[in-house]
Amino acid sequence: MATFRINGVVLSFWLLVLVLVLVLGSPASAGTACDENGVWLQVLGSGGPELDDGRASSSYLVWSEGRAVVLIDLGTGGLQQFEAAGARIQDLDTILLTHLHVDHSAELPALLKGSFFTPRRRDLPLYGPTGNVFMPDTTVFIERLFDRDDGAYRYLGDYLSGEAAYRLTPHDIPAARGEARKVIDRQGLAVRSVAVHHGPVPALAWRIDIAGHSVVISGDMNGDYHSLAGLATSADLLVAHHAVAEGATGVARNLHMPPSIIGEIAEDAAVDRLVLSHRMNRTLGRESESLKYIRESYQGEVALADDGDCFRF
Repeated sequence: MATFRINGVVLSFWLLVLVLVLVLGSPASAGTACDENGVWLQVLGSGGPELDDGRASSSYLVWSEGRAVVLIDLGTGGLQQFEAAGARIQDLDTILLTHLHVDHSAELPALLKGSFFTPRRRDLPLYGPTGNVFMPDTTVFIERLFDRDDGAYRYLGDYLSGEAAYRLTPHDIPAARGEARKVIDRQGLAVRSVAVHHGPVPALAWRIDIAGHSVVISGDMNGDYHSLAGLATSADLLVAHHAVAEGATGVARNLHMPPSIIGEIAEDAAVDRLVLSHRMNRTLGRESESLKYIRESYQGEVALADDGDCFRF
């Protein structure tokens, strides 16, 4: 068996592995496998809209006691990860959209079509931002996809009219700058949203409080509204979209927040853990640099999201 010498101490290979686990933390602590017990956030898609990053686009699942209950965004590749995770559409209580960019919403038609082959019978509410000259309201977006007379996928129109096994019920949430608002409030589940600045595109961040635990999804944002820290105050887990490196300029910076802003928000909100997702080619390979800027403000646990990762919160 191979041996290794560290500070004069000879260790076997497996003892070395144990030492590294104790020092660095086990992979499971970073989020690699969901459990049927407790509440978890699973990253279905950790990438952006690129075709060469090796990642699914933005999508997340909240699991509670073995059930996938909240779906946040569904970008390209997210549905395959949904299936691989063993999630069932009949278990979903709601869908939340941060905004309507393709890499956050493209696979909604496939989800709806696939549900035909499941036993789902209860209505499925969907919440997303109001629109502007660049994007339609979420309700209009859904109608343009599925309206039985004029929709792009009009053959799925029964899911809006109520003639299918269940109805998809879309709702518009104001995306104008302002205070956080309560969207869902029932026993065991509360959902709040706040508008965030994503250039010209209406966008929302989401907070899900479930079974006494809380997770916040920043969505794509540049930090100009200074609204996320308030929403994320004392959250167990903050998922921040890390799409640009420090020093980004131009359109990229107008759309996304750099690591220093992520760190400031995490510190101001006093979150327990921070997960960096929506990782694009311009940040991949620069993780140590990004962490340095985050550490200027935030000293808590930081993890890098990959497709399929699970984080207990």
